[in-house]
Amino acid sequence: MKLRGGISGFGAVAAQAHLPGWRTRPDVEIVAVHDPVPERRHLALRLIKGVRVYEDLALMLAGERLDFLDVASPPALHARAARAALEAGAHVIVEKPLCLDLAEFDALAVLAAATGRVLMCVHNWKHAAAYRLAHAMVSGELGPLRYLGLERSRTEPAGSGASGAAWRLDPSLGGGILIDHGWHVFYLMHWLMGAPPLEVSACLGSPAGEVVDDIADVRVRFPGDRIAYCHLSWRAPVRRTAAVLFGEPGVVVLEGDRARLTDRSGAARDFTAADAPDDSYHAAWFAAVSAEFESAIDRGDEQLAAINLAEARAALALITGARRSNLAHGTAISITA
Repeated sequence: MKLRGGISGFGAVAAQAHLPGWRTRPDVEIVAVHDPVPERRHLALRLIKGVRVYEDLALMLAGERLDFLDVASPPALHARAARAALEAGAHVIVEKPLCLDLAEFDALAVLAAATGRVLMCVHNWKHAAAYRLAHAMVSGELGPLRYLGLERSRTEPAGSGASGAAWRLDPSLGGGILIDHGWHVFYLMHWLMGAPPLEVSACLGSPAGEVVDDIADVRVRFPGDRIAYCHLSWRAPVRRTAAVLFGEPGVVVLEGDRARLTDRSGAARDFTAADAPDDSYHAAWFAAVSAEFESAIDRGDEQLAAINLAEARAALALITGARRSNLAHGTAISITA
């Protein structure tokens, strides 16, 4: 019997990444969509045969008896939707960020455990070919990392000039580069370092007259005095995604879909880690996330869900700590596990 799913928030990421991802799962059917915006409900009706659409999430949860809810609304709405779905007995997967407040996060995790439901966040960059290759090297020839540097440079927020960018520039909806790109970078740090962070320091920048952060330099300390650093920008002259990983035997540099491993002798090897052609919504990566979520539901894979929540909580703690550090002129802020 197929899992009956609903989507809350049918914007660009839902239509261009989540829906195609769910369509790769033969045992999943999207039967209902919630969105307060009429145009988005009409889009869902055009894209999904036989779907029922709702303006009100509570009505959808009461009337559909869903097996799971996919939350893809703006960040400030995530916690409320996730709580409502858990209370209705549905499993929940949430587009990043899972929520915006640590106390809220912990309450949702407790509720999921109490109701026996799976709660997960969409950590799709773990399924990018380049980062899967990097993780394999950390688990193999490169060994545990001593230093990790990550860069996300963009010329503007994603979806600029369209409604998809609205939340990114609105602090009341959870906007800012730390939420949009920092969340991805921070769960990648946790995954590649193989440990939770201990402290964070940060310097954030905002455009003149704006209150959302659009540039961030963040330093994170991990156990063993290992360091991870990231630079995030919506002001860059060109789009660039890169990383550098130092282990005892050598260094790996990632640039787009290319990787170079250089050992201590100076000998270098090049690797290609190309994904299938895709746009910035990465439907193929979400398909891999949806498979994990389905496995956690069907097979009761508690460890998979627990690892995902640990990464999500670390990401939120680092965002919260980075903002505190910035207000304190870059003072290091301790991260509580």
